[in-house]
Amino acid sequence: MIQAAPATSAPVTDVIGKYRWTICGLVFFATTVNYLDRAVISLLKPYLETEFRWNSGDYANIEIAFKLAYSLGMLGVGRIIDKLGTKMGYALSTFLWSLAAIGHAFVSSTLGFSVARAFLGVTEAGNFPAAIKTTAEWFPQKERALATGIFNSGSNVGAIIAPLTVPLIAESIGWKWAFVITGALGFVWLLLWFVYYEVPARHARLTKAEFDYIHSDVDDLAAVAITTQPKVSWFKLLTFRQTWAFVVGKFLTDPIWWFYLFWLPDFLNKQYGLKGTEVALPVAAVYVLSSIGSVGGGWVPLNFMRNGMPAFRARKLSMLLIACCVFPIVFAQYLGQLNMWLAVLVIGIAAAAHQAWSANIFTTVSDMFPKRAVASVTGIGGMAGGLGGILLSALVQKRMFVYYESIGELQTAYFIMFWICGGAYLLAWVLMHFLAPKMKQIDLDAEPATR
Repeated sequence: MIQAAPATSAPVTDVIGKYRWTICGLVFFATTVNYLDRAVISLLKPYLETEFRWNSGDYANIEIAFKLAYSLGMLGVGRIIDKLGTKMGYALSTFLWSLAAIGHAFVSSTLGFSVARAFLGVTEAGNFPAAIKTTAEWFPQKERALATGIFNSGSNVGAIIAPLTVPLIAESIGWKWAFVITGALGFVWLLLWFVYYEVPARHARLTKAEFDYIHSDVDDLAAVAITTQPKVSWFKLLTFRQTWAFVVGKFLTDPIWWFYLFWLPDFLNKQYGLKGTEVALPVAAVYVLSSIGSVGGGWVPLNFMRNGMPAFRARKLSMLLIACCVFPIVFAQYLGQLNMWLAVLVIGIAAAAHQAWSANIFTTVSDMFPKRAVASVTGIGGMAGGLGGILLSALVQKRMFVYYESIGELQTAYFIMFWICGGAYLLAWVLMHFLAPKMKQIDLDAEPATR
């Protein structure tokens, strides 16, 4: 039962949003730390290449170790979070990934970095299933894409902070301290999380007005009693076309974001000769645009819905428009021949479109599934995204980049990659539309013929 103080008599306009947007801010902070920790290695790559004599293949192997562990972690972490609940599940994940991030400073070999990255990957897998479940618990359907866009913009803020701080730390006190300082931020978040977070039904200071608003969706009226509902097996979830729509969308598009995150500094270094702190401004500029795209991606379907468009149609139309915004990245190198900043701009627009896409594709899970299955479905899709990233790294980046680097034509490898980036979202949209023509919330207890 909700423990909101019944004596509260403030009008709805004064209480609506007071606590749920605070929770959104906490999830934003966690996502910022999550991406900051994973982005550090891409900015330290020149230092680590010198110290450990890495080539593109070595770096790709370390990247694959992270993605493989992340994918396997995604397979199980959603179930763990559904079982432990968002409060303890999110806290456990953040505690462990912060330890893993700091642990990078204490390894002394290429194999050691692979192990550290694997530990980071499996523990960081908890962020998005926990974040999406938290959003589903605290926001009505019409606000979830916006809330998701806001917290998902933390990934961009983390990626902005990284180039502005990591090279400076490495130049000033050494690369090891970059891992220690950024990893320690997770413990700051843990303190705030335990002070401020609780699920709505047990939040002592949540008013009845805001609680009722959170649970105002017609399809959500039974969710107040969610804790008494049985869990849903992976096998049952995989029998739904809606699950596969999310899986396909993540499989095709997540690897593109991995590419931006792990290879953008290298592209600027190899294509334009930027080194050390010189990459800070262009990399930060890309992620500033990404942050705008993340929030904008949540606003677009909300605006369509406010103008009377059905939720599923608003989501689908928004995702199609976003997919089209990625395509100009195929011209990045042509524009870069005129001016480096034109290449940075078009990559930034594509990265912004990815984050707008991400805000919406995550929200499709809570659109299509009851809250008790959200973390599990998100985990399955996250695993698929990680596997897509592994496949891209192993079959395209590792072999292709090593080959073209060996013959002195690395720009050709990037040209091919930009075409892959440009087409992935349009293909994903078509397949998702085929698998889930209408994003109608399913009945997990219905017979297969009625789904």
